Amino acid sequence: MQIKSKIEKIKRETRRVNLVVVTKGRSVEEIIQAIENGAVIIGESIVQEAEDKYHRLEEYFKKNNIKFHFIGHLQLNKAKRAVSIFDMIQSVDSFELATEIDKRAREMNKIQDILVQVNIGREAQKHGIMPEDTVESVSKISKLKNVKIRGLMCIAPYFEDPEKTRPYFRQAKQIFNKLNLEFLSMGMTHDYKIAIEEGANMIRIGRGIFEGKN
Repeated sequence: MQIKSKIEKIKRETRRVNLVVVTKGRSVEEIIQAIENGAVIIGESIVQEAEDKYHRLEEYFKKNNIKFHFIGHLQLNKAKRAVSIFDMIQSVDSFELATEIDKRAREMNKIQDILVQVNIGREAQKHGIMPEDTVESVSKISKLKNVKIRGLMCIAPYFEDPEKTRPYFRQAKQIFNKLNLEFLSMGMTHDYKIAIEEGANMIRIGRGIFEGKN
């Protein structure tokens, strides 16, 4: 399927859910094509790659009211660069990182929207705050003046059968329900339908749009 038909299909399936079109490894031309066919949030996961695209597309983004989200692991030494270009940083996985983002945002006279990343599967190879620490961490981070916590983000463990992700998404929603936040970003190409059933109101899809995956 073409990008247009894939975006239209996903939007029909995910009414009232915010779609982040993940464009890591995609060209500027592909990003423009996605936007022309309904994308309003673009997600990138590598700061250097994102910077290049942003500087080429900044005016186009502004003209079309496109939001630019960072969804990958953010190193402390790249926080300043991320704050300078992203509308939202979805992957804030520690108080230390939140503090650095707050510092850099203050220098730019900006309030940086963020999501707090939860390591919902307790996986050593993934980043995020442990589920039992999330409420306390959100409270602590919320005291910073130049960041605004808009919600939570998580990545479920990968299973061939996406149904097995359900308890992880369900736990994330239970944590989310304890907090007065707006966005619960969870679910990707392989498992977004389960994530939505369990309460996601933001999903992140790349392969399912650009490579024709369901």
